[in-house]
Amino acid sequence: MQPVDLTTLIAAYSELRTTWLPARLEQVYQRDRHTIFLALRTLTGRGWLAVSWHPTAARLHLSDPPPRKPDTFTFSDQLRHQLGGLAFVAIAPVSPWERALDLQFAKRPGDPILWHLYIEIMGKRSNAILANADNQIVTAAHQVSEKQSSIRPILTGAPYALPPSLTDPIPSLTESQSRWQERIALIPDALGRQMLKSYQGLSSHLVKAAIASAKLDFEQSTHSLTQKDWNRLFDSWQQWLNFIQSCQTGDLSSIYPHWTETGYQVINWNHNPEPPDFKSVQDLLNRYYTDELNRFDFKQLRHQLSQKLSNLLNKLRVKGQGFENRLQESSEADDYRAKADLLMANLQEWQPGMKAIGLPDFETGEPVTIPLDLEKNAVQNAQSLYKRHQKLKRARGAVEPLLAAVRQEIDYLEQIEVAISQIDDYREPADLQALAEIREEFIQQGYLSDPEYKRQTQESTPEFYHFVSPSGFELLIGRNNRQNDVLSFRVATDYDLWFHTQEIAGSHGLLRLPPGAVADETDLQFAADLTAYYSRARHSEQVPVVYTEPKNVYKPKGAKPGMVIYKHERILWGCPQHFTPPT
Repeated sequence: MQPVDLTTLIAAYSELRTTWLPARLEQVYQRDRHTIFLALRTLTGRGWLAVSWHPTAARLHLSDPPPRKPDTFTFSDQLRHQLGGLAFVAIAPVSPWERALDLQFAKRPGDPILWHLYIEIMGKRSNAILANADNQIVTAAHQVSEKQSSIRPILTGAPYALPPSLTDPIPSLTESQSRWQERIALIPDALGRQMLKSYQGLSSHLVKAAIASAKLDFEQSTHSLTQKDWNRLFDSWQQWLNFIQSCQTGDLSSIYPHWTETGYQVINWNHNPEPPDFKSVQDLLNRYYTDELNRFDFKQLRHQLSQKLSNLLNKLRVKGQGFENRLQESSEADDYRAKADLLMANLQEWQPGMKAIGLPDFETGEPVTIPLDLEKNAVQNAQSLYKRHQKLKRARGAVEPLLAAVRQEIDYLEQIEVAISQIDDYREPADLQALAEIREEFIQQGYLSDPEYKRQTQESTPEFYHFVSPSGFELLIGRNNRQNDVLSFRVATDYDLWFHTQEIAGSHGLLRLPPGAVADETDLQFAADLTAYYSRARHSEQVPVVYTEPKNVYKPKGAKPGMVIYKHERILWGCPQHFTPPT
């Protein structure tokens, strides 16, 4: 994940200073242990300022409204108590060439500063610190004891101290090219590494972009550069310094927020005449870090659910195999009774000391060998065989419902397994939401425990897969069991058609039809193909798919999420290979 470097930070706070000051602080909300949101209102509008001290995604930018979940963090409580209703009047770096900002608050614009909210964007040491007018620390996102850092402890009641200053030279527009070139070329090494070692304020992403704009290579030796190479690189260097100066003086015209192959940049290095990818650095940072953090959460959550699901299914399959083995044994119950009947009918054939007796079968006349207990007579041996018959018969009656329950649970978990397998990568926020809904289902069903989990009183709106059939009808497909239930029993109307793979785990599909509309064969085949694609049989050539009216779909009492029964179904053969998923 690309960290916010000094250049991006200067561009971001310059935009904020130009368009969002002064503003009234209306609300403080902490989303997680690394991120707070400040609701700001100006004369022209209202917005949310995201402030994060995340170890790999520390940042400051305008954001989408945060999710409405309970805020139980003490840091945000203290910020609300001290800053609520005040005016956000200034934002400035605490020191030149440092990735630390001072957000200043007063009763109203022009009044003395009452509070400083210091935002330090410094990788793993990132932090947010609230200090009063005397610069005394009142609270911090995370405090640093003297044992943790003897150089710069951060403790309530202590004075706020600036981060330790760097010793590398500070870049300057007035520095001559010869002095700049001499400093970088002093030691023969890779060009990019030498630039990073020689000056403050640089990041690897920035240096790589500057070197690439000069048509050079990051790993290229400094001694291999010609004077023309140095001239081009110095031009890029000057472009960067002019960009910094323009932003600091309030000229935002040179800001060019755009995507790159490895992340993003805010400088138009190659003077691209095309419009930038984003209108502002705020939009760029909001999009990039929302997607990157969602992608990180997605991978973690998918791994957690897949591991848990695999363990559950393995245990259930072993358990089911045990029940099947016991049923196989109980299938011999009738054989024991037949042998007992045969022995009782031929008591005269028994002789003391016999270990086994061979008797002709009642129906076939074939000889049947019956093992005998030497310590028992014929009647007692027959009674033992009858008892064995009764025991196995009782075992069958007890094991059959247990096996049925295990198979039903396996079917249910395989349905979830299909849903997780279909969400194989993060492409949009709906993918993460679908996994979060599966996790919530796991918790509700008792498969996962989470002491901090609180069931949502207001469910989020499901983000189904959306498609359009050849005739223009909407096709909705659920991403998980919760969405399947919502689709089948809340969204569906009497005019729609419901689709599902026949006896194969998969998603529910719903072809939305207006009153009086009739789907033709191409629409039905389209729905069948996609329903087959979003099922366990995705890689098959042909898959049986049933469809019926939603009124013929029922949920048995006590059934788990996503499990239904249906009637009056018709069958189509879906071809999942006919569907090409969007990238």
